[in-house]
Amino acid sequence: MSNLTKRYLLSAALLCGAVGACFAQLAAEGVAKPLGGGAANELPPAPPTVNQLRKERGLTSRSTLFVPKGQWVFGGTASYSTHSNDNYSFLIIEGIDSEGHTFRVSPMIGYALHDNMIVGGRFIYDRTLLRVEKARVSMGDDESGVDIGVDQYYALEHSYTGAIFWRQYIPLGGSRRFAIFTDMQLAAGGTQAKFAMDQPVKGTYETGYRLSLGVLPGLVAFATNNMAIEVSVGVMGINYSNTKQVHNQVEVGRRTSSNMNFKVNLFSIGLGMAFYL
Repeated sequence: MSNLTKRYLLSAALLCGAVGACFAQLAAEGVAKPLGGGAANELPPAPPTVNQLRKERGLTSRSTLFVPKGQWVFGGTASYSTHSNDNYSFLIIEGIDSEGHTFRVSPMIGYALHDNMIVGGRFIYDRTLLRVEKARVSMGDDESGVDIGVDQYYALEHSYTGAIFWRQYIPLGGSRRFAIFTDMQLAAGGTQAKFAMDQPVKGTYETGYRLSLGVLPGLVAFATNNMAIEVSVGVMGINYSNTKQVHNQVEVGRRTSSNMNFKVNLFSIGLGMAFYL
């Protein structure tokens, strides 16, 4: 074998050894790739789960802490209004002499079982009084028209309701001062009412109870570190009521009603104050 041939064989052996060492090092570092250019043993990404999709909307995200776990919430709403009319006319109602008032109070207490989520209860009391000395409805002329009058009408109604609720907060844009919330509320309560009119007096006494399940979204804004202003409104719910009526302490009547609504209830708008301690 000539010296030139030996030289070629030695060079080829050294080249093969160098290439083998390079591949061994790449394999040890985990960066060796197949000739096709794809990653070795790489699987396609799994589709997102339902919980991951919810987190993308921020409904279950804990990244922004608005109400920490273990915090107590105390608050409520209160309102009072009066009216008095002396020979007042409104549309077709003339000569109104009346007075009355409306009072409502609703304390609330809650506890944060988890971050941005509280459960609690509230009590609601309403009282409405209306006393009409006289009022008349006149339509048409004196000969063929309609003339209806009310004298000595009296109405007093009480209602009391207890409710439990679950609330979820969703901070606005990562803010720790403003957030929207949704209340799921189950309520039950009773009512009492008295109606009387004319001379001699004819009266009606009513008692009843009612049940409701509703959704109340709202907005909360912190004025200080511990005090917040809350606004809520009912948008949907299921209601049931049962009323017993006794007229002149002789005649007895009953009324039941139920309804399901998916609209804004303007009579359920609430504005209140809450303290987060």
